[in-house]
Parts: sequence; C-alpha cells; structure tokens
Amino acid sequence: MDSNSETKLIQAAQNGHLESFGALYERYHGSMIALAYSMLADRDLAEDAAQEVFAIACHDIGNLKSKEKFAAWLAGICRNTARQMLRSKNKDVAPDVKPLIKNPNNEEDPKELLRYAVQKLKPAERELIFLRYYDNLPYEQIAQVLDISIQAVNGRLIRAKRKIADYLKQNGLTGDDYETS
Repeated sequence: MDSNSETKLIQAAQNGHLESFGALYERYHGSMIALAYSMLADRDLAEDAAQEVFAIACHDIGNLKSKEKFAAWLAGICRNTARQMLRSKNKDVAPDVKPLIKNPNNEEDPKELLRYAVQKLKPAERELIFLRYYDNLPYEQIAQVLDISIQAVNGRLIRAKRKIADYLKQNGLTGDDYETS
C-alpha cells in the first residue's frame, strides 16, 4: 500500500469510516501482536494487547496529527499497553513464580537457547527481531512502525543478530545446531 492511499484510509477513519479503520487494522494487526509479544513473551497476552491497541486507536484516531506517523503512533500505544499489562501481571504473580523463560543450560534444546538469547536482548532489539522474523515484515515497514530509517533497521538487526549468535556460541552451539531464519 502506498503512503498516499494509507493517508486516505487514515483520513476516512478519522471521519468515522469503519471500513477504512478495518483496512488499517488488517495491515497492522500482525505487527502489533509481534511488538507486544516481544515485550510480553506470551502469545495470548500479545493478542489481547493488540486488540486493546486497536480499541484505543479507534477511540483516539481523531487526535492523530501527523497521518504519516500512524504506524509509529500505533506502536507507541502498543508499547504502553504491553507495559501496563506487564505491571498488572507482575502484581498478580506470586514472588516465588519462575520467570517466563528460564536460563537454559547447555543440554537444553537449541530452540530454547535461541528463545532465551532473544529475551536477553534490549527491548528495542527484541522489537526488531520480532517484527522481522516473527511477523516477516520488510525493512521498509519496520522502519515505518518504529519510526526509524531503513539503514537504522539494517544496522540494528545486524547488531541484534550478532548478540544472539555470540550468546549461542558461548553456550556451545554452532550454526549447524540451529537456524536463525
């Protein structure tokens, strides 16, 4: 979808056209799940967060000033929603409950080590990994969602993948033990 037609959809949605908002929902729903999942590490919670994001966005779309920043605006709502869910979840969890992903040892399944390596990344790095490899977004759309340049997406993804590879190597895994694509 080109930016001109997306701008028209946003304008129509701001004017109360629900089908236009539905088209925006279809375009960004998967990205919001991936973004929420990068923070929550729980698929069901991520789906709930994405639903909440679109409920908030539907209500507040009239407040969006820059239509070109719709994806970044949506991502900001998603981050805030996921943070609120984490705070709420942490209040409900007993102190002796184990973390979502435990630190695996070298005998663990390579996929578990990979999941742990991704969870160890900084939140911004995790977002990139999830948007690119979980949601299979092209660099252009990742740049739009995160409001950064395509070059920044490329550079940050390279660094994040290097950190993951270093962690896996430190834990005795070689490229033959896992696939990162």
